Amino acid sequence: MFKPLHLVPAGTRINFMRPHKIAFILSVIMVLGSFALVFTKGLNFGIDFAGGVIMEVKSSTPVADLGTMREQLGNLDLGEISLQEFGAPDVILIRIPQQEGGEVATQAAVAKVKESLGAEWQYRRTESVGPKVGDELKSSAVWASLFAMLGIMAYIWFRYEWQFGINAVLALFHDCVTTVGFFALTGMEFNLTTVAAVLTIAGYSVNDTVVIYDRIRYDLRRFKTMPLSQLINHALNETLARTTVTSGLTLLSVLALAIWGGEAMRGFSIAMIWGILIGTYSTICVASPMLLYMNIRNIGSDKGKTAEAGAQQA
Repeated sequence: MFKPLHLVPAGTRINFMRPHKIAFILSVIMVLGSFALVFTKGLNFGIDFAGGVIMEVKSSTPVADLGTMREQLGNLDLGEISLQEFGAPDVILIRIPQQEGGEVATQAAVAKVKESLGAEWQYRRTESVGPKVGDELKSSAVWASLFAMLGIMAYIWFRYEWQFGINAVLALFHDCVTTVGFFALTGMEFNLTTVAAVLTIAGYSVNDTVVIYDRIRYDLRRFKTMPLSQLINHALNETLARTTVTSGLTLLSVLALAIWGGEAMRGFSIAMIWGILIGTYSTICVASPMLLYMNIRNIGSDKGKTAEAGAQQA
């Protein structure tokens, strides 16, 4: 018989609460730094948001010569054209920035690229996104993120109490903002796939937070005289094995996507890797320790008394 794998030994007692103030300071620095990067350096918006043209082309040779292509297309005076492999060494994704002059200028830019590359290339698809559509997509992405956070807060408020809901949303805000800041810092392309990753991170993070909040609420009824700091620490250690397994397995899956998923999944997978790491950190070091300052001991006591009274009446 195989012995069960225990990533976290039974009886582990890590004092997560001891450095919680340092964690708060670090989180504030990361959030403020993310805002500073977004407003100063800005995001490297993809075609989805910035507008422009995407062309998928296939070479007649087994491996496309990106160096020669960059030299050819860089002399066309169409702005900063980016090239990347797309799933195979002979398939290239060409991104042409938005051209001044509207649709006529866009079609002229596509024609220039085709003329420069020649007939030996196979032109699989050409997609164009105008600046107006890009602005609408930006607005939709912001509203989608806000509504997602409000919905999560409403659920946790209904499921627990408003103190838990506020803390969970603050942790989500922390995770989403630092993810956007990570993209601003690295200069990686920020597109609709990245927005999908941010929303996925929000759902993943709140799932982990809810599990720990359940344990904290259970311990509030079970250990009515235990100091709150010690109680939260106990709950974090009790759920540590579950957190480690869930985060570890999810991280392995996303790492596989980042390594073998190709360029189409690269931005999403890297955002998810950061999101898993920062989401686990925020659940343990931000969302849970903030309950120290939310007077939840009375919540647990009142509910315990209500439950006991109901049992006696029954």
